[in-house]
Amino acid sequence: MEKEDIRRYSLDELRAMHDRGETLTRPDAPEIELDEDFWRNARVVMPDEKGKTPVSIRVDTDVLEWFKQQGKGYLTRMNAVLRAYVETQKHRHS
Repeated sequence: MEKEDIRRYSLDELRAMHDRGETLTRPDAPEIELDEDFWRNARVVMPDEKGKTPVSIRVDTDVLEWFKQQGKGYLTRMNAVLRAYVETQKHRHS
């Protein structure tokens, strides 16, 4: 069985690692700033309901609370965020 490799870093630590060139980010990757205007205009695209699999995961309490504060359907929104990440990764690696 593989040993789990879970590491936790603060945003400041990640920025310092990036500045030292210790991240896996491609050198030619564009840098973008996600400012307030971006988030004000962002929208969640909900995936369809087919093919859902029930799972049990552990998430940080503050993350779960934030999604819950957004109202009914917070699990669907969490899934939409994961879906967006998956689709982005598929396009990056194809």
